[in-house]
Amino acid sequence: MVTIEEENGTSVQRRTAEYQPPRSWRTWLIGRPLQTADAPHQAINKVIGLAVFSSDAMSSVAYGPQEMMLVLAAAGAAGLSYAVPLAFAIVVLLLILTLSYEQTIHAYPSGGGAYIVSRDNLGEIPAQAAGAALLVDYVLTVAVSISSGVAQISSAFPVLYPHRVTLSVALVLFVMVINLRGVKESGSIFAVPTYFFLVMAFLAVGVGLVRYLTGSLGMVVNPPQQELLHGAQGLTLFLILRAFSSGTTALTGVEAISNGIPAFQQPRSRNAGITLIWMSIILGTLLLGITFLGSQIGAVPSERETVISQLARTAFGDSGLTYLLYLGLITGTTVILIMAANTSYADFPRLSALLAADGFMPRQLAFRGSRLVFSRGIIFLALVACLLIVVFKASVNALIPLYAIGVFLSFTLSQAGMAHRWWKIGHLGEGRQVKERGSTLSYEAGWQSKMVINGFGSFMTAIVAIVFATTKFKDGAYIVLILIPVIVLIFSGIHRHYRSLAAHLSLDNYDQPPPVCRHRVILPISGVHRGTLEALRYARLLSDDVTAVHVSLDPDEAAKVQHKWETWGEGVRLVILDSPYRLFLEPVLEYVEEIAAKRQPNETITIVVPQFVPKHWWNQLLHTQTAIMLRVALLFKPGIVVTDVPYQVQ
Repeated sequence: MVTIEEENGTSVQRRTAEYQPPRSWRTWLIGRPLQTADAPHQAINKVIGLAVFSSDAMSSVAYGPQEMMLVLAAAGAAGLSYAVPLAFAIVVLLLILTLSYEQTIHAYPSGGGAYIVSRDNLGEIPAQAAGAALLVDYVLTVAVSISSGVAQISSAFPVLYPHRVTLSVALVLFVMVINLRGVKESGSIFAVPTYFFLVMAFLAVGVGLVRYLTGSLGMVVNPPQQELLHGAQGLTLFLILRAFSSGTTALTGVEAISNGIPAFQQPRSRNAGITLIWMSIILGTLLLGITFLGSQIGAVPSERETVISQLARTAFGDSGLTYLLYLGLITGTTVILIMAANTSYADFPRLSALLAADGFMPRQLAFRGSRLVFSRGIIFLALVACLLIVVFKASVNALIPLYAIGVFLSFTLSQAGMAHRWWKIGHLGEGRQVKERGSTLSYEAGWQSKMVINGFGSFMTAIVAIVFATTKFKDGAYIVLILIPVIVLIFSGIHRHYRSLAAHLSLDNYDQPPPVCRHRVILPISGVHRGTLEALRYARLLSDDVTAVHVSLDPDEAAKVQHKWETWGEGVRLVILDSPYRLFLEPVLEYVEEIAAKRQPNETITIVVPQFVPKHWWNQLLHTQTAIMLRVALLFKPGIVVTDVPYQVQ
């Protein structure tokens, strides 16, 4: 369909491209390409949304309590007695975060979470810090959750323990491919395993509590050998704070729903808010249940066998039909841990797209792929996560110290931004509205209580972030503390580049240049053949002032070129540049610079580069690609226009 619009004397023709992407291996791998109009049909409901955006938070019960108990174990039984009180403290913090992010979801229905809230309320630098912190956290979420999932597998099948790095990398790539198929399809694929895990986890906790109340639970049989990260220690405040910070890793992922609101069906904010509440109730219940039962059965935190595994075989038993329940929970836990990476795959590309749209990351990350997802962000996340897994050998204990600092920094900035937003709303006056980039401000009664909730939440998460950074500093937290400012500096550099480029390309105060009065063409040739003559014909269409240039590496070859040019050169002058050091590019560039230095005002110099193109792309490997090297070298010469003239060899 073609429509023609007339406005201000300018004719604009609008048409819809009829081209449809052909079927290929990508169609088989990630599905058929989707039209932009299909986007509303890719929205997800609350049930699927819980699987997509909550798997990170829910899966953290598989390693959060274990990491907390692993630290407390250094003080022996006295230390482990603090596991349950610390779990209650973490649940209180979860409640604060839930109330805060529920407000954020309704205030910013377009999503964006901590980055958008910080951008609109705290400024550019805090927004970049929030964005950098979340990106780091999402990468670590993939690495930690996949590594923890593989740890569950190797707990049930110890023979796989030496291959945990290979298995982890393979699973990262598998989840990447699933997410390239689209949010709705990946959510549908992962929904069943999510709810299977929930059923098995609640069954294990329920059976364990019943057996505890009836006095038949007992202690774990044949526990693994005790692992102490820093040897035996006394029960100190520092140790307790360190254990608390490790346990708070169970709260990572709470912000994910606020970042992914646009993925939900209408009404988006309401559906996202309900999903957040569901997630928090599930997370808090499992966190308390697993920690309590783990401490009662004398579970030993170890990478050789996880606390979940010890709890399952103690509650269910490890023989007969009950062994199937054990395997069911281990399988469900493994899958949910792998799926926890899915939360990052859903949010990392969205956040990258927001940062790219604001000019802090490469613009390519803002474009959707064939399945209406930000494909480049998904692939980039997978590659960085694989690198981390290889470097840290898929060790959860080694990765955990890097984890959660970023997310608690983003928690702090997000809630501080929301507190400032409520302050602005309270000082607007009734009936007045202010439009900001991410939301519209209008007076709301009760803004004081909401500001207090967000302000208190910001204070609490800031304390946790400081505790985490202090207690985990020597274990590797310093890497993240250095990395986040470095990423912010990179963001600033990218932003400066885009602003500088926009200023140079702007048409504001732009004066039309004087018309071109002379056009000079230089035609570099390596030989005289059909491709050369095609380029010569094109060059003569541009100007009558054409100069062919040949670099002589061999006098005999130069003589052949000269003889052929006298026959086929159509009278165009030929300059032969002798190159005693057998260089090709440098003599041509020197000649071009010499001509450019003598360029007259309003004169344009065009370099016409002939290039023959073989029938098959792999045949290019058999040629030196001189034309490509010449084009790249001349591209950065100011005042020079470079034009390719390809000649397809059939």
